[in-house]
Amino acid sequence: MLLQTVVLALGAASVGQAANSWIVPGAAWMSTSNTKIDAHGGMVYEQGDTFYWVGQSASHNEQAYMYTSTNLLDWTPASNPKNSIQYMWRPKVAKPNGSWWIYGQVDRNVQAMKATTIDGSYVLSGGKVTLPPSGYTYSDTGMFRDDADQTWYLLTSADHNTVQINRINADGTVGDRVNYLAKGAYEAPGMLKVNGIYYLIVSGKTGWRSNPNQVFWTDKLVGGSWNGPVGIAPEAEKTYNSQNTFELTVTGSKKTTYIYMGDSWDSKGGPDSNYVWLPITVDTSGKKLTLEYHAQWKIDVATGEVQVPSVKRRYEAEHATLEGRAAVARCEHCLNKRGVQKLHEGVVSFANVTGLGGPQWVQFHYRVPPSSDAEAWVSVNDGPAVNISSLNHRAGYHSVVPVQLDLIEGSENTISFGTNGGEGIVLDGIEVVED
Repeated sequence: MLLQTVVLALGAASVGQAANSWIVPGAAWMSTSNTKIDAHGGMVYEQGDTFYWVGQSASHNEQAYMYTSTNLLDWTPASNPKNSIQYMWRPKVAKPNGSWWIYGQVDRNVQAMKATTIDGSYVLSGGKVTLPPSGYTYSDTGMFRDDADQTWYLLTSADHNTVQINRINADGTVGDRVNYLAKGAYEAPGMLKVNGIYYLIVSGKTGWRSNPNQVFWTDKLVGGSWNGPVGIAPEAEKTYNSQNTFELTVTGSKKTTYIYMGDSWDSKGGPDSNYVWLPITVDTSGKKLTLEYHAQWKIDVATGEVQVPSVKRRYEAEHATLEGRAAVARCEHCLNKRGVQKLHEGVVSFANVTGLGGPQWVQFHYRVPPSSDAEAWVSVNDGPAVNISSLNHRAGYHSVVPVQLDLIEGSENTISFGTNGGEGIVLDGIEVVED
C-alpha cells in the first residue's frame, strides 16, 4: 500500500520517528518529533558536537524556533517556544560576549534577545533599534562571524536597495556600519569567507517568488569594494526554487564543506514552505561560488565529506506498462533518448520492482514544462494515489524527484505514475535507492 510513507513529507504513523537518511532539497523535512521543521529565514550554529538551527516559525506567529542535531539530518525541537516575542523575521544567533543573542527584524527594525545558554529562554534586550548611521528600516537579516578576529556582523537589506553590514559590539549592541552594497535591488544577505575572500550572497526582490541569487566578493570586509555580481546557479533554475538565508561552514578531518541554506517559499511564506540545502563549490581562482545540486545528499560532519546515493536499481519508463494514451516517444534529455509522454491521459506502471522491505527512497525522473500546471501522483501496489507536488516544491522542474515509499521485500512491488491536468510531462524512469 502506498505511503504509509513519505516519511520526510508526512511523517506517517506506521513509520514513526524514523531517522532521516538524506537531505532532500525542496522536500518537507520532518523533526525527530515527527513534526515538520518550521525554522525559516534562519541559520545553523555549531557548538561542540551539536548544531543549533534557529529560524522563524510560520505556524507560530513567526516566533524564533530552535532545533538541535548532531548530524545535520535529524533535528530535535529545543523545547520551543522559548521567547515571548512574535513576528520576528529571519532570526539569527550570535555570541559576541558571554551571553547568547538572537537578532531579528521586528516592525522593520532590529530587535535583540538574550539568553545565558544557546537553547535557553531568551528575553528582550533593549527596544527596537533603527540601524546606524542612516536610521533606516529594513527587511531581511543575515549574520556572519569573521574568523580573523571573531567579530560578529549583522547583515541587513533596506528598502532603498542597500545591503548594509554592521559590526556587533562586545556588549551585544549593533555598532557602526563597516561596509555596504548598493548595486541593485537585493535582499536576503548571507556571507561566506574562503581563503581570505568574503563572498556576499544575495537574492533579488521578487517577494515569495524565487529568482537567480547573486554573489559579490571583496578581499576587505571593512571598507572594501564589491566585485560582481555572478550567479550562484544556472539562471533558469532560479536558485533551485529557493532564496538564500545562511552559509554554513563544516570543517571536517578530511575536508571543509560549505553549505548553502535556502528557503523554498510557498506563495505566502507560510508553513507549507520547505528548504533547499546544497553544497557549495568554491572557485578560489575565479572568485566564484556554485551550488552543487543533488536530489539527495548528506554530509559526514566528522570528515566533512559529501555523500550521495551510490547504489540504485533503475527501471526505464519505455519498458513499463502503459495505460490510456501514454506513449513512448523521442526524448533528447532522457537517458536512452526515449521517454513516456501524453501522461495527462494515461498511467505508467513499473512492475516487479525490488524492495528491501519498509520505507525506501524512489527517485522519479521526469520533467514538467515551466508553464505547466500539471501535478504528478504515484501509488504503490494499487494503494491510494499521493500527489508528489505536495511533498516537494516545484516537483519535476529539476528532473529528479525523490519520494520515500513503503515497499514490500522482494520483487513483487508495482509503482504507478500519472498526472493531474496539464500537458508536456515526460517520464524517463525511476531509480530505487538501495543504500
